[in-house]
Amino acid sequence: MRADRLLSLLLLLQNRGRMTAPELAAELEVSVRTVYRDIEALGTSGVPVCADRGPAGGYRLMDGYRTRLTGLTEAEAGSLFLAGAPGPARDLGLGAELAAAQLKLQAALPVELADRARRIQDRFHLDAPAWFRDADPVPYLAPIAQAVWEQRVLRAHYRRWGGEVHRELRPLGIVLKGGIWYLVALSEESLRTYRVSRVLALDIPGERFERPAGFDLAAYWEESARRMAAVLHQGTARLRVSPRAQKLLPAQFGAAGARALGAAGPADQEGWVEVELPVETQAVAVGDVLRLGVEAEVLGPPELREATAQAVAELARRYAASP
Repeated sequence: MRADRLLSLLLLLQNRGRMTAPELAAELEVSVRTVYRDIEALGTSGVPVCADRGPAGGYRLMDGYRTRLTGLTEAEAGSLFLAGAPGPARDLGLGAELAAAQLKLQAALPVELADRARRIQDRFHLDAPAWFRDADPVPYLAPIAQAVWEQRVLRAHYRRWGGEVHRELRPLGIVLKGGIWYLVALSEESLRTYRVSRVLALDIPGERFERPAGFDLAAYWEESARRMAAVLHQGTARLRVSPRAQKLLPAQFGAAGARALGAAGPADQEGWVEVELPVETQAVAVGDVLRLGVEAEVLGPPELREATAQAVAELARRYAASP
């Protein structure tokens, strides 16, 4: 581990120029005292590290010195596919590998390309989780990811809607969707999707399995998402919505809301328009409509309008009474 740290320290100085001991300690997640020892070790091994004193001081490499010790390890190379998503990489247990791989790549690039790569990194950042929702706790994500990589069987204690179950899984891939982690795995020869945060306990006995030839994770997920949308959207609600609700539709209902708004009829004198919005079951649809409050009116189907009216009447009775 110390050899890897020494190389990371060397690459930090090469890529970023002068750095203070506290800055190096923060990057390497070690103490300042450890940085002093590592700097001394680099000097002893022949690396020309210069120490500049004063307020603008720090450590730097002698002008013109560049190392070529930039070979990527297997784990570091794999982590590069998550280079745009440092948070998810950290969740998967690849944060350190990703940081080391990026340092090595910067060191191997010509100066002008390395500068451009740093500018891109400074200007673009991917934050996967959705707004106003805490990320799911995923204590078993890293071992699940390791089992996916090593093709090892998992025995999971899992919480589903109907209760808790035990499953033996052959994990094939992991997907991050809207800040939520999902595991795609074979269970009893059926391909299924599991929400990682619902894994209550995990055992990895060490048994390996053969990955199905030709399995395409991205294609499976695209088809699975299409089937999910078809199952969820069981009907269509016809709504009359105010100008304010027209702004809320894409935010509250995503792509379905945006499509409904794009196909809206002409506005009346008050700016209200009629839209057709895909909805789930009636109970879910009532809750969705009530999220728009007084800015929307259900025009059809009749049973949804009646159910919404009953919910509003119940709310009126409840709030009319003293608490």
